[in-house]
Amino acid sequence: MLYFLYQIFSINLFQYITVRAGTAFFLSFVLTIYLMPRFIKWAKARNANQPIYDLAPKTHQKKSKTPTMGGIVFLVASLIAIVICARMNNLFVLAGLACIILFGLIGMEDDLAKIVGKKNTAGLTPRMKMLLQILASGIVAFILYSGIDLATDFYIPFYKYPLFDMNILAIGFWILVMVSASNAVNLTDGLDGLATVPSILSILSLGIFVYVGGNAFLSSYLLLPKVGGSGEVVIVATAIMGSVVGFLWFNCYPAEIFMGDSGSLSIGAFIGYMAIISKNEILLILIGFVFVLETVSVILQVGSFKTRKKRIFLMAPIHHHFEVKGWPENKIIVRFWIIALLSNLLALTALKIR
Repeated sequence: MLYFLYQIFSINLFQYITVRAGTAFFLSFVLTIYLMPRFIKWAKARNANQPIYDLAPKTHQKKSKTPTMGGIVFLVASLIAIVICARMNNLFVLAGLACIILFGLIGMEDDLAKIVGKKNTAGLTPRMKMLLQILASGIVAFILYSGIDLATDFYIPFYKYPLFDMNILAIGFWILVMVSASNAVNLTDGLDGLATVPSILSILSLGIFVYVGGNAFLSSYLLLPKVGGSGEVVIVATAIMGSVVGFLWFNCYPAEIFMGDSGSLSIGAFIGYMAIISKNEILLILIGFVFVLETVSVILQVGSFKTRKKRIFLMAPIHHHFEVKGWPENKIIVRFWIIALLSNLLALTALKIR
């Protein structure tokens, strides 16, 4: 909408991605700050609370009355800001919106089933959730491959040349990236604000790579893959960031609301989407290091128990391990935030070292 104001009334300010990105950030932030208390009040009146998993640490039982599905609010706030600030005729923006909405709907269905069933296990079955995630990411990947004709070159961090062309196999790889990122963020979202700040940092880092890749001069100067038209996705990224920062105001310890799967699945999938269009699928391991750490801890725990009947950690994901050891919740959260900050700073060196 703002871009069309530039086209119709020649308001030059609105032609710049940075201006519209900043506007999207503050607009989504203000909308979230305004809407979230009203949603919390509404959710409490209807007992839309987070069911606590039976095997979770005992300290989590006190959170059983905390409302969930806060992700719906910050997604709505983000979508409003995106429609106002972004160019809606840009296919990268439309594919990003498809990613957010589809995964948000999957998460919302899972959240609603848990609330209605009053059990953490009453949501979608793992198999159904995975099938829906593959379907959703498959739609987005197909848009990127056929609609946008995104290059299928495979890059690794700190090396300026592509290793090989994945061709049609890129669709399967992109599906893997989005599904993995989505589930990784979902696994991390187990403590107040734990997934929120690493998500903000990941989106910020990837937003920088997307902006540079979408700029002909900067991508050429820094020897990064040029992806024409992708820069507009920065507006989607800042809108998500603004709304998630607003959500953190209510989600920080002790949380007044949880984001639920509707928030975590959509944020994770969008992080994966940004990694794909910026050609940073492998660097995502470093950018989302906290998410990777949480996911690997679950894989190791399950694998060890099934093969050796022994547990590696006291409890998985790994943030529960430290809870069982007696660490205060806010100490675990802040230390994981520090790890996320350091890993993202290290990842950003790939802008110049290549």
